Amino acid sequence: MGFDGDDFLNCVVFVESNYSAEKTLETILSIEKKLGRIRSEKEGYTSRPIDIDILFFDDEIIKTKNLTVPHPRIQNRKFVLQPLVDISSEFQHPKLHKSLMELLKETNDESELIKQSKWLRNPVLDYDISKYRYVAIEGNIGAGKTSLAKQMASDFNAKLVLERFKENPFLPKFYKEPDRFAFPLEMSFLADRYQQLLDDLTQYDLFKENVIGDYDAYKSLIFAKITLQEEEYVLYRKLFHLMHKELPNPDVYVYLYQNTERLLENIKKRGRDFEQEIEAEYLQKINEGYMEFIRNQQNDKIKIIDISKMDFVNNRNDYIKVLKKILN
Repeated sequence: MGFDGDDFLNCVVFVESNYSAEKTLETILSIEKKLGRIRSEKEGYTSRPIDIDILFFDDEIIKTKNLTVPHPRIQNRKFVLQPLVDISSEFQHPKLHKSLMELLKETNDESELIKQSKWLRNPVLDYDISKYRYVAIEGNIGAGKTSLAKQMASDFNAKLVLERFKENPFLPKFYKEPDRFAFPLEMSFLADRYQQLLDDLTQYDLFKENVIGDYDAYKSLIFAKITLQEEEYVLYRKLFHLMHKELPNPDVYVYLYQNTERLLENIKKRGRDFEQEIEAEYLQKINEGYMEFIRNQQNDKIKIIDISKMDFVNNRNDYIKVLKKILN
C-alpha cells in the first residue's frame, strides 16, 4: 500500500504483558532492530524486513511524542482489520466507538487478502503440565522462585500458592538478632506454611487442576536445621513430622540453583531492608541444606536447574529453557 513492491505477510497478535505502553514500544523497537530493521525519519512507505505496530493497548487512548494509540489508520487498512476481526470481532474501537467487524464492513480499502494457513502459537502450549498436578518451586533466598511460579501459573492457568513471608513479624527481628528470634521465627513459619498448604492443597481438587507453589513444606526443616540449636531442632522436627502427614507431596520438585554472588545481587536489587544484612556464608549453608535434602529424596521427582547464567524474568528464551527442563 502506497508504493510498488513485493507482497507483505501481515498478522495480528494478542499479547498479555505487565509492561506499560511506553515500555512495550521500547521492547518492540529493540525486536525490530535485532531482526534487521533500520529506521529513518524519512522512511515513508517502503519494503522492510519487519514492522511491528501497537494497534490497541486495552481500551486506552494515548497520544505522546513516540506513540499514538489506537493506531490512527486501522480503519483504512483491510490487512489490519481482517486479522483483528479473526481475533476479536466485537472489540470496540475506543475512539470511533464501533466494533472491529463494523469497521471492516465500512472500510474503503478494497485490497485483496489471501489468508495463510499457519497460525502463530504460544510456545507454552507445546508443554504438557497436566502430568504434574502439584509443582513446587524451591531455591535459595533471591533465586527467583516466586517470579517463576507466578509466570508459570499465569501461562498455564494454574492455582498459585505463594509463601506469606511478609506477614511474619519475626523475620526482620531475626536478621538483627538471629540467636534470640530463630525459634519463634521458625515456629511461626511452620504453623503458617502448614495452615496455608492445608487450606490451598487439601481442599483443592488436584485431580482436575494444577497448583504451582513457590515453596515446599520441607523448607521448614531445611531452614530450621541451620538456624536452631540442636535441642530446639529435635523438638521442631517432631512437630514438623506430626503436621506434615496431612499434606500432599509435590509431583515434581524444582530446585533453582544460583551461585552466591548472583543471589546477593538479586537480594540487593529487590531492596527489602531486612534482607540487606544477609551474608554469603548464610546463603551457602542454605544451599548445602537443600542439597542434603535433595540427596535423600526420590530422584525422579526432583529437577535441579542451574540458573546462574540465566535471566528467565527478562529473557524469554531463558524462560522457555527452564520450562523445557521442568516439563520435558
